Amino acid sequence: MSLDLRANLKQWLESGEIRLQPLSLPQRELWENSPVAPGDIGNHICAFIEVRGNITQADCDAALKLVVERQEVLRLSFLPGKEQPFQMIRRTGTVVLDYRELPAEQAHGEALEAVMREIFTRPFDMLRGPLYRVEMLQRGPGDLVLVFAIHHAIADGWTLGVFVQELAAAYLQNKLPGGGPLPPVEMSYTAWAAAERASWQASELETRAAFWRKHLAEIPRLWERPADETARAGKLTYWASSLSPEATRNIRALAKTTGATLFNTLLAAFQVTLAQWTGKTDIIVGSPVANRTKQAAKETMGYFAGVVPLRGQVDLTQTFATAVKRVQDASMDCFAEAIPFAELAKALGVQAEAGHNPIYDVRFALQNHPIPDITLPSLSFKLRMRSTGTARFDLACEVTEDGDELEVVWLYRPSLFTPEDTQELNRRYQRVLANVSLSPHTPLADLLA
Repeated sequence: MSLDLRANLKQWLESGEIRLQPLSLPQRELWENSPVAPGDIGNHICAFIEVRGNITQADCDAALKLVVERQEVLRLSFLPGKEQPFQMIRRTGTVVLDYRELPAEQAHGEALEAVMREIFTRPFDMLRGPLYRVEMLQRGPGDLVLVFAIHHAIADGWTLGVFVQELAAAYLQNKLPGGGPLPPVEMSYTAWAAAERASWQASELETRAAFWRKHLAEIPRLWERPADETARAGKLTYWASSLSPEATRNIRALAKTTGATLFNTLLAAFQVTLAQWTGKTDIIVGSPVANRTKQAAKETMGYFAGVVPLRGQVDLTQTFATAVKRVQDASMDCFAEAIPFAELAKALGVQAEAGHNPIYDVRFALQNHPIPDITLPSLSFKLRMRSTGTARFDLACEVTEDGDELEVVWLYRPSLFTPEDTQELNRRYQRVLANVSLSPHTPLADLLA
């Protein structure tokens, strides 16, 4: 840290321009247990918002300014410390908004994805901040794409939905006579973090740790890893597909027939797919939980989410109806015993290696948190996700409910998998889902033959 910056920090602290807070429990995972450095671009959460209507750059700038004033994490960066950094919250924030007009050849498809990927992968300055950026891409009259990148240390998937709602509300607020700021959030992120830290007593942690020591004994791995540490680390690549409305209806009907939730139905099929693909039957995946149990936190942007390891033994002699019941029972036990990941790793005595999560290689998520499509007079906002900061895994499957369809986004480490590998895995997953939807009482081995 330069002498000038040290002097500025001292002045800002004395004046109250910045204040320091300990890391939240979810943030501790990034600093203590992540196989990639906190500043790695693989920790970026990436999304875009399709906007229809005549919103100008000035409109967006003014709306974003109100959101920055209301949401503490958009004014947050991290000050290094001897053992771990501190959250550094500024009283006033900076609006980070760029604008460009896209030529027709870059406005859609893979060309647009390439433009967005370049925006997503610019690194953030973890000390100076801000740890977010927005870029307006003008595709044509009344046709915009707002590209939104934010660091996982200050955001989770739920945050994206809150951001869209805030931006729309701020736009309307600025159109009202007199304008004015948005009302403050009921609970700031740092207030939630302080309450969360205080809520975990040592006795409760130890009781739950005993469950996890038994449940995660002899942690299995699904594949061999490169010997070169540089090959193991780095960002994930994403590829998106979808399940048709008919396939989605069949899967929902399957869940209803078997008495399982949609999440556990999709997870059970995913475990079967991994078993078929890898030849392994002992499968552990990490699955996120929103961790927003307090109503006051539901409108607050920040990194609240936790990750819970879910372990399943795939038995191909069973029917899917039997398998999904076992998955649901095991999931309920795991979620009931969940503890912050940093405390879980500590209880198990495991540490992350470069590019290597200490407990699991794969993430699976059903993103059913609020992802609003907002329609206003002459203006609409439609959010689309691309990556949720999953550099801490080798492979991720993220399913999002998108109207009558299920969008399936795959994230994978290019040093381990090729695009063709991911497409083959997606094909197998969709085939498993289709087959078990039609024949839930047929042994899995027969369906996969």
